[in-house]
Amino acid sequence: MKIFWKSFFASSLAMLIVGGVLVLMLVAGIGSLFSGAMGDFETDTKFNVKDGSVLHMQFKSPISELSFTEFDKGKMKLNKAFGLRAIKIGLEKAKTDSKINGVLINVASMPAGMATTEEIRNAIIDFKTSGKFVIAYGETYTQKAYYLATAADKIYLYPEGMIEFQGLGVEYLFFKNAIDKLGLDVQVIRGSNNKFKSAVEPFMYDHMSDANKEQTMTYLNALWNQMLDGISDTRGVSKDELNQIADSVYVRSAETAKQYALVDDLIYEDELYDELKEKTAVAKDEDLNLISFQKYCKKAVKKQKIENLGATKNIAVIYAVGGIESGKGAATTIGSETIAKAIRDAHNDENIKAIVLRVNSPGGSALASDVIWREMVLAKAKMPVIVSMGDVAASGGYYISCESDRIFAQPNTITGSIGVFGVLPNVSKPLKEKLGITVDRAYTNRPSMMTITRPLTDKEYSIVQEGVDDIYLDFKQKVAHGRPRLDVEGVDAIGQGRVWAGTDALENGLVDELGGIDDAIAYAKEKAGLEEAVVDVYPKRKEDKLIEVLEQFDVEASVSTTSFAVQKLETYLQAVEKASKIEGVQARLPFDIDIK
Repeated sequence: MKIFWKSFFASSLAMLIVGGVLVLMLVAGIGSLFSGAMGDFETDTKFNVKDGSVLHMQFKSPISELSFTEFDKGKMKLNKAFGLRAIKIGLEKAKTDSKINGVLINVASMPAGMATTEEIRNAIIDFKTSGKFVIAYGETYTQKAYYLATAADKIYLYPEGMIEFQGLGVEYLFFKNAIDKLGLDVQVIRGSNNKFKSAVEPFMYDHMSDANKEQTMTYLNALWNQMLDGISDTRGVSKDELNQIADSVYVRSAETAKQYALVDDLIYEDELYDELKEKTAVAKDEDLNLISFQKYCKKAVKKQKIENLGATKNIAVIYAVGGIESGKGAATTIGSETIAKAIRDAHNDENIKAIVLRVNSPGGSALASDVIWREMVLAKAKMPVIVSMGDVAASGGYYISCESDRIFAQPNTITGSIGVFGVLPNVSKPLKEKLGITVDRAYTNRPSMMTITRPLTDKEYSIVQEGVDDIYLDFKQKVAHGRPRLDVEGVDAIGQGRVWAGTDALENGLVDELGGIDDAIAYAKEKAGLEEAVVDVYPKRKEDKLIEVLEQFDVEASVSTTSFAVQKLETYLQAVEKASKIEGVQARLPFDIDIK
């Protein structure tokens, strides 16, 4: 029965969200009229790394764990992502590259999560140990982009520019009133005490529950405190002062940003160029050699591959990125079949002595998560298995992580959300009253016809509730087995679908240590007794020659050229697409977290 309920609910939640999204389309259309494209610096397109070069750090595509390019057949375009792994390899290479004198950070908005931003920021701080300079310059900074910029030696702002610094906040869309107006009925089944599992709240209420507000404020405060700690450390402004600046909205112009020491000076682009030329000993009448950071990282990755050709790879780093679903998955989704095979291939390779599972996932199918969990158990019996958490490793993302020797997370990783839920809409009333469609049935056994065209009976509801509770109990038992500090009761106390930031997860025993993927690899090396760690990346993906050709002709579009309204519309449309693919009982994060 447990497996049955894990694969139940082939539900169509998209219809419940579409109405709300359509309302945004008018706003998006109007907003696009006022949107403008931000100008870029000119970067050397020939990629000529010569003496006195400066790496020009811009992020024009989303940042994922690994770089990838996929062809979207529906939109007939290439979808690209810049990989965190490539960024870190590039910065490490630049530390010892005599031709690289420094880094220019020119990032207005970070297309990455908080933990990813933290890893990049830490890598920049480590780069500075080489004695080379790092300068940040921008016309505007979002809060997350500003947090990255505070890793620099100097932060400059355009004289008419602006910095967002007002603290963190979230907002949710609630569909209950729209559901009632449409005559829909949404049958929600979640773990009996899973009051924090708030993914279903938009279909139940028109506001946040007290439990949801409590967990939201807890993780928001943890993320904000981590950001303030970092800014205070590098800018020399106390946390109390920073909070006062945010509370009172003191930063309302470029001048006030300088007044309150968020930036060092207000300068124009030509003045920035003059300073960079002086730092790199380039004459004023000569061109500054700005090097594309993304191209440099790509070259560094290729060089590392060549250098490691003769080396025996002894640590498998397996990337599990995206929502969890059954099947093969893709670059942005975790397919249980693909990831389970990657783990199996790694622990069956006689050269591999340890596994690091890099998890960046809000969860998904409980059944698919269980398939991956089982392969983790088998791997752990043969070798050290370490987990490194990225931006999110929650619900199903935590499910696949719990059976490991040690879990590393960033302070601002979102994790926990140990709980399950299922949703089954009942569309019989609007079908009949709005469209004149009726449904009749014939069946040998009543449970064989659980469907969205009639409500569950009381008996059916209780059966489903029992199945969901069984899955939650199974989830808690597996976490307790993998986490030595916790028993089942302890897991339940911090579970019930509750979301935690990495700092709090360290205190309650959900994670073992704060750190990034490099820390996890170093620990795996130590546990395996290796003198040197040579990483092998899984899953193995075949290179698509057609995409390689198309990529040569593709022009990158800046992530900052789309209006805010259109970006919000795209976010909600993506939510519709995700909801339409939900099948089975879900071990999924209750919400998408997007901090600008």
